[in-house]
Amino acid sequence: MRVLTAIDNGIARLEAFVLAAGVLLMALNSVSNVIGRFVFGHSIYFTEELNQFLIVLVTFVGLGYAARKGRHIRMSAIYDQFSDRGRKIMMIIIAGATAAVMFTLAWYSYKYVSRVAMLGKVTPSLQAPLYLTYIWVPVGFFITGIQYLLTVVQNFRSPDVYLSFEQVDSYDEDSAATG
Repeated sequence: MRVLTAIDNGIARLEAFVLAAGVLLMALNSVSNVIGRFVFGHSIYFTEELNQFLIVLVTFVGLGYAARKGRHIRMSAIYDQFSDRGRKIMMIIIAGATAAVMFTLAWYSYKYVSRVAMLGKVTPSLQAPLYLTYIWVPVGFFITGIQYLLTVVQNFRSPDVYLSFEQVDSYDEDSAATG
């Protein structure tokens, strides 16, 4: 189990760094462009392109983060009607199926990114290889697949029902009372 925890912690550090850096770079890039436009009368020519790249990065790395924290969208009307054992079985099936879908999407998006790389396309402003923009799609799907796989493992080894490797399924009465 230490190996799985180490993998999870390593991915968590990578996600935290990439998400923080991506959001900060988007903010810095946008603010710099506004200052350049209004103070110096010139926009930064690559601002939109860089922000598009960063949005792809943050979105697809954020998938894994959401899965890790159990913050993904859940339709729980039927799920909530089951006993703990039934919810555990459903969570194993749901997480396993979702992991399979994420790994499949990672494979197909990897094939697409490889094709874009082979074509040698470049971005219009920076003339950077276009595949560098899309490389985060298969990486994000793969990391998300790992998170769902870890959820399956955690549900097999623990008596509690887990939404993710670290998030136990529980009903928070304080948030229900105030929300």
